[in-house]
Amino acid sequence: MNLHGTSTEMNDRVETRALKLALGDYAYKVPMSALKSQIGHAQGACGSASVAAALVAMEHGRIPPTINLDMPDTECDLDYVPDAGRRAAIEHAICNCVGFGSKNSALVLKKTAVTPFQKLSAARIANKGWILILLLTSV
Repeated sequence: MNLHGTSTEMNDRVETRALKLALGDYAYKVPMSALKSQIGHAQGACGSASVAAALVAMEHGRIPPTINLDMPDTECDLDYVPDAGRRAAIEHAICNCVGFGSKNSALVLKKTAVTPFQKLSAARIANKGWILILLLTSV
């Protein structure tokens, strides 16, 4: 799960509550990280950066860390993969993107075949075993 993760009290609490509501107890078993902790706020490119990071993580089997998570909010008690990445077989990924002006989306990625990521172009991803499903979008 790639979080929106702005490191603001309100956003992080709301995002955590929403994940708990959507996933129930399973939310505690899902590793989550916030790309913004590494690259800052990419503004209009946050969705594409999130998808790119998720595809790389899926291909290399490595969940990226949430860095600088020194004093987590007590209400934010999920597995945020703090400080160091972790190896894992990643078959699915969710990218949670929240934009200015309420342009929100959650993208689900599913790995359907083993294909070297380095040989794929953006135009050929769908033909090489990657499926991108747009789950939710609101404008």
